[in-house]
Amino acid sequence: MQQSSLFPSVSSTEPEILPLVDGNIRYFNHFLSTQEADHYCTRLLDSLAWRQDHIKLYGKQVKIPRLQAWYGDNDALYQYSGINLQPNPWSDELNVLRERCEAACNVRFNSVLANCYRDGQDSMAWHSDNEPELGRDPVIASLSLGQVRNFDLKHRVSGEKYRLPLEHGSLLIMAGSTQQFWLHSLAKTKKSLAPRINLTFRFVSANLRR
Repeated sequence: MQQSSLFPSVSSTEPEILPLVDGNIRYFNHFLSTQEADHYCTRLLDSLAWRQDHIKLYGKQVKIPRLQAWYGDNDALYQYSGINLQPNPWSDELNVLRERCEAACNVRFNSVLANCYRDGQDSMAWHSDNEPELGRDPVIASLSLGQVRNFDLKHRVSGEKYRLPLEHGSLLIMAGSTQQFWLHSLAKTKKSLAPRINLTFRFVSANLRR
C-alpha cells in the first residue's frame, strides 16, 4: 500500500546541474518545503535506530565520527569499510521519502543509509560509493535535513575540487560515472553546529556482490 505524505509536494522541477567532468550530479535546492524538512528532521532524529560503528584504522578499532542507521528490504545487505549492515524494516517516514526520491530519479531504491552528524566534529572521510553490490554506475539520492554542511567533491585523476553547501530539505542525485571518477566528503569544522541528517537512498543487489 502506498503511504501518502502529510504535506503537498513542492519540489523544484529545475535542478542545478553541477559542472563536473566525468560526473553526473543534479541538485534540487528546495526538494522539500521548510515545513516538511523540519518535520522529518525532528521525527527521524527521535525514531531511527542510530548506532555508532567501529572501523579499523592503522591496525586499531576506532569509532566512526557520526551515527548511522541502515534500513531497507529484507535482502538489502550492505558492507563497507568492514562494517556489515543488516536492514531495519522501513518506517512510514522513510517510505514516504523513498517514494519521493524514486519519482525524482525514475529508479527504484531498496535501501537507505542514514547518517547523523551531531555537531561540527562529526564528519565523513573522502570516499566513493563504489561497493560491488551497488553496480558500476549506481544512482544515489542524497537527501539533507537540518544543519547546512559543505559537501566536497574531488576528481580521482585531475584533483579538481568542487564544494556545495547542502541545504535543509535539499536533494543531491549522483548518477552515471560519478562514483568511478569522483570522491566526496564532509569535513569537520570548529564551528558550533546543530545536528544534520543525511539519507542516501540506493539499490543494492546480492547478485553483484563479490
